[in-house]
Amino acid sequence: MRERNSTGTRGEGISPTLMDRRHWGLLPIILSATFMVLFDFFVVNVAAPSMRLDLGASTAALQLVVGGYAFTYAAALITGGRLGDRYGYRRLFVLGMAAFVVASAACGLAQTTDELIAARLCQGLVAAGMVPQVLALITALFPPATRHRALAWFGATIGLGSIAGQVLGGVLLQANILGLGWRAIFLVNVPIGLVALFLAARLLPPIRSAAEPRLDPIGVLAISGSLALALVPLTLGREEGWPAWALVMLIASLPAMLVTVGYEARLTRRGGQPVLPLDLFRQRSFAGGLGINMAIYVYFGSFMLGLALFLQAGLRFSALDAGLTFAPVGVAFAATSLLMRPLIAKHGFRVISWGLGLTTLGMLGLLITVHLSGSAINGLRIAPWLFLTGAGNGCVMPSLIGVVLTGVPAHKAGAAAGTLTTGQQFALALGVAGLGEVFFGVLGARPTLDRYLTAIQDVLLLDFGLLVLSLALLRLLPRPARSAVRSAPKYLNGQEPDLALAGGMAEDGAA
Repeated sequence: MRERNSTGTRGEGISPTLMDRRHWGLLPIILSATFMVLFDFFVVNVAAPSMRLDLGASTAALQLVVGGYAFTYAAALITGGRLGDRYGYRRLFVLGMAAFVVASAACGLAQTTDELIAARLCQGLVAAGMVPQVLALITALFPPATRHRALAWFGATIGLGSIAGQVLGGVLLQANILGLGWRAIFLVNVPIGLVALFLAARLLPPIRSAAEPRLDPIGVLAISGSLALALVPLTLGREEGWPAWALVMLIASLPAMLVTVGYEARLTRRGGQPVLPLDLFRQRSFAGGLGINMAIYVYFGSFMLGLALFLQAGLRFSALDAGLTFAPVGVAFAATSLLMRPLIAKHGFRVISWGLGLTTLGMLGLLITVHLSGSAINGLRIAPWLFLTGAGNGCVMPSLIGVVLTGVPAHKAGAAAGTLTTGQQFALALGVAGLGEVFFGVLGARPTLDRYLTAIQDVLLLDFGLLVLSLALLRLLPRPARSAVRSAPKYLNGQEPDLALAGGMAEDGAA
């Protein structure tokens, strides 16, 4: 049966009130995809030291386990959204969830580092099939009068996913259920995913977009390949002693990207739909917004991995203690993403500014506290700064893309949102690979506590610099009037977004 387009979501003969009640019952099923993808991004940070000991994983392998997930997710994100438009949001959601369950089981059953890396790459790839359908389904099912409430829960799920990834991940590792150790963090997805899969297949209505966008498989492969030419040597080069192949790949990444840009330009002139819409880069607000997105997510990817390794390997925190140390970040994120929503709708740009200011201040306070405390550092000392950082993230991350879109013409907003969310995921992978290289480079072959202290301070200093750069780029963002904020353009799947949350962490992978 062909799925109906998004204009046919309201059943005839059924009262709008009853339909809305049914849709609220569907919201937890839809948001389960957001929760699971976020959980799996954050939980690996807490489990990384255990994986290293159990599998004998190298530092480069750990970076691939964390960053590879974000890389393949980013590579297929726009394609996943377009497939949902063409073949139906429920269909892609169900297929993506089923594949995610299988990939999670493969991660939990991996016997070698190579098997785990391969399973993680697959996990990120299939996540890109289900996650773009989350906002598309919310937008199609909920009318404008109640959509903002549904999107507020979407924002809260971002924070809850990050909390669960760190805290519940620590609990699972500490409990060592059935002697599974770190494997439990992946295998727990199997029963949860099967329940979500069963309910989604039975209860979600068949909806698709009226539009049927064309795919750009060559562009996806070319962009992903060009970035991989840079990320792979950044990840593996130091540990391999920077062999010739690593240098050749790194040098080749720039001409490969130039060739890709040329192909995408020719596709545009032929009337195609390139995965990289080059004409958008002529707009100052979009270019600046992309720069801010990339800087923020490079900082976040490196910060989460670096701090997790510092707490567990450097300070010898248990997985549970490390997870609880991260809790203020997630709690503050969830709280501000819900409480600041009315202000985001009214003062989108100002909320971004306030949030970036809070995050920058929190990062500076964390850096100073680590420097002054030295080996006496503990969770209580850094908790206020982590809370401040999380509060700022909750103001910025769920709303940043929506604010950037106010400066983009409506007919280009879907392509712009897709490009921004994809850039965020690639930035996460770059943060893990690039700044992770700094962290592990400082540690050296025989890490000591002093080296761990130096390594985390170097990473925090670089992260602080990225946040300062983001603040400087804020002047490029549009400052829309309230009426402009409420006249929303179309989102990734051709739907009208809520600008306060469009392009939030469910498609950007962070909190």
